[in-house]
Amino acid sequence: MSIKSTILGFPRMGSDRQLKKLVEGFWSGKVTEQELADGSKQLRADHWALQASYGLTELPVGDFSYYDHVLDAAFAAGIIPERYQQVDNSGTQAYFAMGRGLQNKAIGIDVPSLEMKKWFDTNYHYMVPEVADDQTFSLHSTKVVDEFKEAQALGYTARPVVLGPVSLLALSKTAKGSSTKPLEHLAKLLPVYVELFGLLAAAGAEWVQVDEPVLSLDLDAAVYQPAFAQAYTELAQVAGLKYLLTSYFGRLGDNLSWAAALPVHGIHLDLVRGSADLDDALELIPTDKVISAGLINGRNIWKANLDKQLATLVKIIGARQSAAPVWVNSSCSLLHSPHSLKPEAGHLDQETLGWLSFAEEKVEE
Repeated sequence: MSIKSTILGFPRMGSDRQLKKLVEGFWSGKVTEQELADGSKQLRADHWALQASYGLTELPVGDFSYYDHVLDAAFAAGIIPERYQQVDNSGTQAYFAMGRGLQNKAIGIDVPSLEMKKWFDTNYHYMVPEVADDQTFSLHSTKVVDEFKEAQALGYTARPVVLGPVSLLALSKTAKGSSTKPLEHLAKLLPVYVELFGLLAAAGAEWVQVDEPVLSLDLDAAVYQPAFAQAYTELAQVAGLKYLLTSYFGRLGDNLSWAAALPVHGIHLDLVRGSADLDDALELIPTDKVISAGLINGRNIWKANLDKQLATLVKIIGARQSAAPVWVNSSCSLLHSPHSLKPEAGHLDQETLGWLSFAEEKVEE
């Protein structure tokens, strides 16, 4: 049995908050759109080099965002309310207007941002997409494909990260004046994902990490089981691509029994907050599917108990034996951890440093 080491995502701000400086410079007019793009490209390259230096087998790409990854997914699928299309229907200004609003009397534009909502039980927030009764969907951005090609060109084995179609709609809200629930539009949205994943397959991607964090919630199986079945049966049409169905922030619980049967090639388990799923998962997940073991806590600042996590890994390997590979992974994206302990070396005593582990150190773990 082979074992792959990877993470679900990495902080995007940079060791010296480079992204914050670039984005705020763009907002103030001191940084051009091209300078924003070039600086962000360099930041991504730096982060991939750091991850690779610790020996990760595969690097996540597409986890980078100027503002918010849910906003990225909505923008990519063409979920752009009409009020933002007057700003710049295809470009960066419309994207940021959705994220923070835009007031410009000179050109007669005054639009508020989308609603902001707490990202599960973290300290992060996301912009809530609005889905109208007459909503149309189209592939509006190939950001994740472009970033995958960037990583390829630098010689890395990369895995695109995409917010899944069911979670995207489940996290959305009905637009003002409309009555249909966002999930009712799933059939119209799926062709956009098929198109996007086809581009990733054509670019040489082997695996796609499809984040479906709503699986950690207490879902109505009568609604969500058929929705997930419909989505992943259609996505299975994309030839040559493997899907890692990824959830985090808690147990799959009752959702595990039907999620394990979906036509995907691997399932990620948050074994930090959802360790109670493990025994059932070892029984329910078919042996031809990868188990991605989320052993390193992506949400805290403390060192892992590696002996305990190693014992869990040994248990999984023992139960799977000649089955599909096991991946050693972070429990969730490391987005929720500070970048690195290195700048703290001169400010904290050695005993305190010995307890701590930020994103860079968690990659090493």
